[in-house]
Amino acid sequence: MVVKEVYAKTILSRSKVSDYTINPYIGCEHNCTYCYARFMRRFTGHKEAWGSFVDVKINAASLLQHEIQRKRIGRVWMSGVCDPYQPLEKKYEMTKKCLKILSNHNWPVTIQTKSPLVLRDIGLLRGMEEVEAGFTITTTDDRIRRIFEPNCPPIHERIEALRKLHSAGIKTYAMIAPLLPNAEELPARLGGKADYVLIDRMNYHHADWVYRKHKLQYAMTTNFFAEKGRELVSSCRRKQIPCQILF
Repeated sequence: MVVKEVYAKTILSRSKVSDYTINPYIGCEHNCTYCYARFMRRFTGHKEAWGSFVDVKINAASLLQHEIQRKRIGRVWMSGVCDPYQPLEKKYEMTKKCLKILSNHNWPVTIQTKSPLVLRDIGLLRGMEEVEAGFTITTTDDRIRRIFEPNCPPIHERIEALRKLHSAGIKTYAMIAPLLPNAEELPARLGGKADYVLIDRMNYHHADWVYRKHKLQYAMTTNFFAEKGRELVSSCRRKQIPCQILF
């Protein structure tokens, strides 16, 4: 892993998903095969393969402290093109520092991660007026997880972290995106842990070769997503979990 400390020019960026997004890091150690953020290499000049480099924006907090006073208040997505709680966050605490500033200014925040490291900040999150924390959970099969998300925490660890956040009174959600094979039983495991569920399909631009290599082509079809999406929505309704399909 090539790790560099860099100075960013800005940190609070406009987003198509939320009002703003904050990316404390460039690159991600999780190295998910389907990650759309691989496009970042075209703009950052990195020669290293995606998943083998991370730039740490060590001035993220000072930038945010300055920018937040000049911006209209809006919801912040943590994060758009990196996991805000990837392993390096344990050392650098860039996400935690930014969350403290957002909390001090009462800005609403949506956290999206695959890492139980978010539990480190549970006290901070409980003190925020409007915050939600969610886990990307794409399958119940850890064999499938290892194919598509080789460096990510196991599924059961994410679900247990989601439970702890929910039990602490923090609004929680699960993002079944991309919808991978063997996701059908997720609603049964998310009951009492997630306040709502979002479902989306695969972006194949980077991961189609993974499907072919592991003979999972059936899970690349429109019929697969339509059928499995309906199954998941039906299961969520039985568990009384609000659910939305995004495709």
